[in-house]
Amino acid sequence: MKIRIINRSHHALPQYATEQSAGVDLRANLEAPIELRPMERRLIPTGLFLSLPKGFEAQVRPRSGLALKRGITVLNTPGTIDADYRGEVGVILINLSEEPFIIEDGERIAQMIIARHEQAEWEQVEVLDETERGAGGFGHSGVK
Repeated sequence: MKIRIINRSHHALPQYATEQSAGVDLRANLEAPIELRPMERRLIPTGLFLSLPKGFEAQVRPRSGLALKRGITVLNTPGTIDADYRGEVGVILINLSEEPFIIEDGERIAQMIIARHEQAEWEQVEVLDETERGAGGFGHSGVK
């Protein structure tokens, strides 16, 4: 699939790390480093602008290494970039650690996955079909 992209960053276009990678890394596009203090959230620019095909979205997700090792994650995960959005791709990062984190220009801050989606056509009814689970909620299926 081809996706039109404008790259106004200082960095190369996003690339898949391996042949079977689902996502590409997004890099911070900064004029100067940013300090992200504990529990602080910031919108980090990438310098990328996309034109996705109709029926697709881009999902912005945390990088597992940053989350595990540094406590840095994407706040609204997964963040959705709609096919009709033409603004800059930004990443809302939050520092869940107890230490400040310095974001450098070019740092890999998130990953982006392109996914197909459907739009629902709502059909209002008075009764839903029965299932074995029924209205059982969180934890209903048990522990084992």
